[in-house]
Amino acid sequence: MEEIEVSAEAKKTKSIYISTVFGLAMVLLMIGLLGLLLVHANKISRYVRENIVLNVFVDEAAHEPDVLELQKQLEANIMVKQTQYVSKELAARNLQKDLGEDFVKFLGYNPLSQSLDVYLKADYANNADIEKFKAQLLKNPMVKEVKYQQSLVSDMNNNITRISLIILAFGGIWVVVSVALINNTIRLAIYSQRFLIKSMQLVGATKSFIRKPFITYGIWHGLLGALIAIIILMATLYFAQMQIPDLVVLQSYTEFGLVFLGVIGIGIFISGISTYFAVNRFLRLKIYQLYR
Repeated sequence: MEEIEVSAEAKKTKSIYISTVFGLAMVLLMIGLLGLLLVHANKISRYVRENIVLNVFVDEAAHEPDVLELQKQLEANIMVKQTQYVSKELAARNLQKDLGEDFVKFLGYNPLSQSLDVYLKADYANNADIEKFKAQLLKNPMVKEVKYQQSLVSDMNNNITRISLIILAFGGIWVVVSVALINNTIRLAIYSQRFLIKSMQLVGATKSFIRKPFITYGIWHGLLGALIAIIILMATLYFAQMQIPDLVVLQSYTEFGLVFLGVIGIGIFISGISTYFAVNRFLRLKIYQLYR
């Protein structure tokens, strides 16, 4: 009969610890996702800014070699990330795709001008710097006109600032909530062992001797929970990239590694420290208080 009770108690303890590990894993998964979002937020904002295009239209009398020389000069500019030469023929083909008809054949000639598509570096993708850059370009007699979506640039920068603040606020709140959830999960697991803790204390075991195995298990649980969270994160990233191939521009194994190490460190630290305080709490209780 006693063996049956011991076996039932062991199974109960095992199930509690399994649920603790998976509870830790789910919380650490959310921390990992938030970490990836924070790490890539700057890269995403830079990617968006660097895809704003300035259309630099040159004079119709300009020869292609002169335009290509202007392109080299622009690419040497500290503000410019890259440029693309758009010939009259390429501009016509692009417009034909948009219109769905051959306007050149209808008109009998190609009215479009050759141009340069200029992409600025993220740090200069704001209206103030773009206007300065535009003024410099217009001083060149070869440049006829410079066009870009001014309202889009302004809205984009404002939205990126707002989103960054929201992410930071949400991140701070979620870290606090995560710590509370992990702490409560571990306290519930230690609660099931309160009689064992008090029994060991009554037979003369020191506090450090009692704490040591619990903290060791707590650290292992934190590590296992973190590894489970990382596996789910990797699977999530893989399927996200399969569905959205453009996400490959955000792929950075160094940043992924830092986030994964952060998840492991947070899992081990919070689990270990929460276990320490939970065990201490029950070590301080009187015997009659264990039944409350």
